[in-house]
Amino acid sequence: MTADTPQPSRPPAEPVASSGGIVSADPDDSAAPPGTASTASTDADDNAAMRALRDGDDQALDTLMRRWQVPLRAFLGRHLRNEHDALDLAQETFVRIYKNRARWRDGARFSTWMFQIALNLSRDRARWWSRRNHPPLDEARDTASDAPLPSASAEARERAASVRAAIAALPEDLRAAIIFFEYEDRSHAEIAGILRVTPKAVETRLYRARQLLKKRLARWL
Repeated sequence: MTADTPQPSRPPAEPVASSGGIVSADPDDSAAPPGTASTASTDADDNAAMRALRDGDDQALDTLMRRWQVPLRAFLGRHLRNEHDALDLAQETFVRIYKNRARWRDGARFSTWMFQIALNLSRDRARWWSRRNHPPLDEARDTASDAPLPSASAEARERAASVRAAIAALPEDLRAAIIFFEYEDRSHAEIAGILRVTPKAVETRLYRARQLLKKRLARWL
């Protein structure tokens, strides 16, 4: 299973919009590791670490892993719905980053590049499962990032499970967009950079995803 490693890009900055979306009702959000906000300071720290890594400081990779491993695994867990694959591909993403460190360009947004690599790997893994007629989902063993809070009511747990199942059933392009926006707090511009589409296409995908989710989650609205 292989995936091409994308060239780092420079998407324009855009404020993160408040979604108020349907998936915000998922009580698991409070238990899930939050995505790292793409602030100027975080970008600067990431760029400094990547410059050091590119220049031969292998310890800089540890810095990036400490900063990004948790949100990266959370994204992969939601996208793949398989705990083992999420952990495996999170590790492989950082292996790819290390192998391609010489391709890093100053000023590129690290998180965009990282998520591009992770998304390519997850698509590769999904195709691998598909060729073996084996479902990639693992509903019996949810990822740690999606585990409900112990105090959550039975109804809240049922609603959370319904939300996760509805998101997992979305077409891959819509699922990626809604996860990045609703759970990872990525802006339209950054999602566009990761998915290699226009911000308008991101808006369209988010709209389509929400419409499908509203139909599938009508009982909770």
